[in-house]
Amino acid sequence: MKFLDLARVTIRSGAGGGGAASFRREKFIEYGGPDGGDGGKGGDVIAEAVEGLNTLIDFRYQQHFFAKNGQGGMGQQRTGKSGDDIVLRVPVGTEILDEDEETVIADLSEIGQRVVLARGGNGGWGNLHFKSSTNQAPRRANPGQPGVEREIWLRLKLIADAGLVGLPNAGKSTFLAATSNARPKIADYPFTTLVPNLGVVGVDGAEFVVADIPGLIEGAHEGRGIGDRFLGHIERCAVLLHLVDGTADDPAADWQTVRGELSAYGAGLEDKPQITALSKIDALDDELLAAQRAELEAVAGPVMALSAVSGAGVEDVLRALRRQVLAARRAEAPAPEEDGPWRP
Repeated sequence: MKFLDLARVTIRSGAGGGGAASFRREKFIEYGGPDGGDGGKGGDVIAEAVEGLNTLIDFRYQQHFFAKNGQGGMGQQRTGKSGDDIVLRVPVGTEILDEDEETVIADLSEIGQRVVLARGGNGGWGNLHFKSSTNQAPRRANPGQPGVEREIWLRLKLIADAGLVGLPNAGKSTFLAATSNARPKIADYPFTTLVPNLGVVGVDGAEFVVADIPGLIEGAHEGRGIGDRFLGHIERCAVLLHLVDGTADDPAADWQTVRGELSAYGAGLEDKPQITALSKIDALDDELLAAQRAELEAVAGPVMALSAVSGAGVEDVLRALRRQVLAARRAEAPAPEEDGPWRP
């Protein structure tokens, strides 16, 4: 299934049905009086986060979603049928934005979350509502309210506990493939990863979700390479794993390049907890590994080392990620309510 994380759609709620202006007509009933029923309510447009979806590709082939109109009222005090709602089924983690692409209408981050995007119009009153002591035969009935039409944007931000960042060919996809059942494309040329990938990794009996995004290069925030369009998928992560190619000529410069792009993107990515790891250490001898590690630690602080191919250092990195994820979950958990004094 093709990955799509941004879609523009047009929605319109249903219009309310008009009220009826009618009178009771029965044999031998001289003064039947008004009996016009109300119109039915128009259908709503609703967005719902559902399980089993991880792309917005369905919204590439259908961009218009119109709810049904309400039925008009009828005689004999019969209310018109309400219009059917229409539900947009979106992946968990979808943000719904207004037409300006900035105003957030809703953020559906949990399964089953629903939000009404456009409410259907109310049905009009029939002439039965207007009967009074001074107006025994009203011929007035209200039309139904019109529906609401608007343009919205759907933007998917994947739900993951940890995110992988680094330059192209830093070993991110290899790390994800070695630690999970995910099968991202792996090759010896830049930008092998073109779309984000998710994998569930486990260590010491615990599992968490890791997101791998396409590599960043200098100027990504200005659109170079694939740009920074996929960085939104790691905004929700509790920790970032910054992989630096151990075989690079200048690992410190590589680290600073990626950090600069994270800072230019904003959204708090530069402030997230980060673990820096030197990758591909299976290709380095002990002397070169020590030199590369020392050079990187001079700018990045503590540095771990790993090889996704041989497995060296991988479990230590996973344990460090798990500690950060657990700490973030504890911080986000609501504080327990203190028991007050007993009251009858």
